[in-house]
Amino acid sequence: MTKKTRWVAAVAVTLAVATPLAGVCAAESAQSSHKNTEQDDLANFVRQVVDTHPSVSAARAALDASSAYEAAASRPLYNPELEFEAEDTDVETRTVGISQTLDWGGKRRARLTVAEAERRSVDADFTAVRWQVSVGLLTALADYQTETERRQLAEARATAMQEFADLSRQRFDSGDISQIELDLAVLANTQARMQLATATTGIAESKQAVVNFVGQMPVNRWPSLDVELPPVTATGAGPEELVMALPQVRAAQLNTEVASAKVMLRQRERRVDPTLSLRGGKEGDEDLVALNVTIPLPVRNSFRHEVTAADAEYRQAKEVLSDVSRRAYSRFLGAKERYEIAQAAWQDWQQTGDVSLQSQDETLRRLWQAGEIGTTDYLVQLKQTLDTGESALELRSALWRAWFEWMTASGHIKDWLGERT
Repeated sequence: MTKKTRWVAAVAVTLAVATPLAGVCAAESAQSSHKNTEQDDLANFVRQVVDTHPSVSAARAALDASSAYEAAASRPLYNPELEFEAEDTDVETRTVGISQTLDWGGKRRARLTVAEAERRSVDADFTAVRWQVSVGLLTALADYQTETERRQLAEARATAMQEFADLSRQRFDSGDISQIELDLAVLANTQARMQLATATTGIAESKQAVVNFVGQMPVNRWPSLDVELPPVTATGAGPEELVMALPQVRAAQLNTEVASAKVMLRQRERRVDPTLSLRGGKEGDEDLVALNVTIPLPVRNSFRHEVTAADAEYRQAKEVLSDVSRRAYSRFLGAKERYEIAQAAWQDWQQTGDVSLQSQDETLRRLWQAGEIGTTDYLVQLKQTLDTGESALELRSALWRAWFEWMTASGHIKDWLGERT
């Protein structure tokens, strides 16, 4: 094969590499120019999906139920009872009476305290579900975007390997390479096609993960994620304050309040509530007026064990709160560190790796055109370039996941979603 033929083949192979390099490197510059708009679009999209997600709807229904239970607990425990009595014997008797059981033990107030704490706990659980669905959706979108660009890399790799295999067969027919070199080229082409099939499967799976959140929404309405993520910024609140404001920690804290209120409720349930009855009427020609007081006698069951059980549940709730708080604080510190490391690694790649990929491709192209390296060496270096591009995709995916974790671990996702306090 002449030198001119080799140069033309090099151009064909180099063009096949241009797409993955642009997919990994140049796309970020186009996205950064619309950073604020894309971030707002993404947040609005997430809010729209979250508001209609079945898990959030179920949590909202649970919150509505707890609010109804709270309203029910504010109502009196006992209704008055009206009694009529008529008796026809030797003496005709007609009476009417009314009775009312009195809440002398303060059970109504105790029940309301329990219901209020339970409603606030369910409210915290509702927020936690919203955050969980939001992060799940963001993760699915990030995976879909990563898999889409990974397939683009696989397509470029398959194209390049096909060009390489065709070129190798031409050189084999011309007697420039051996059968072993041709077999290696064919094997590399087969491997590239297998990787393309794997990438195609990956994008199908990641697409299904997004569909699980958005339903039948068209793909062209799915937003893209920006790589210009905000840094870890200092806030007026310290780590402990941020952690204690997290919904799962607030829910655990409120569960201790629920358990404490139930102890008080069980204690007050041991107190007897008297019933007052007033009855009036006539017995023959005589007027009747009667006042009765009924007091239960807790001699067979004093309900002491219910108080003991409630106290044990309160101690359990306190231990759960301690464990949840400790885990949340540990996650906060770990998420902060992982996000800072991932962001630093990505910025380093943008400053060094991005330039290195482009300069390496240009250098290889010049060497090929000058005939200073052979086709096999060029394709080996090309494979390394593509592998580096795929590593960049993995690094960006890790950055996104670290950002999602940091937002939930620190509570910043509340501001990002624009939720009320």
